[in-house]
Amino acid sequence: MNNKPFDKAAFKEKLDAQTSFPALYMFKFIVPKGQEEEVKSLFPMNEVIFKESAKGTYISATIKVMMKDSDAILKVYDEASKIEGIISL
Repeated sequence: MNNKPFDKAAFKEKLDAQTSFPALYMFKFIVPKGQEEEVKSLFPMNEVIFKESAKGTYISATIKVMMKDSDAILKVYDEASKIEGIISL
């Protein structure tokens, strides 16, 4: 498995080059079961779609949000990284 560190600057550059803001952006996360509310709290005004894994251990979350710029997207990922066991896709 590739565990290289997340390169925020490169991600921001790619977002800015490929996206015309404001834009609808889709966030996808996987969290251990029981942490759905923590993910939901990141998006208080948006619908969060949850789907349980086959074994019921993990929950995937999909959220579509209108984002004003790449900095706003990065801020969400920064806040999400504080949730224990979260995987950002």
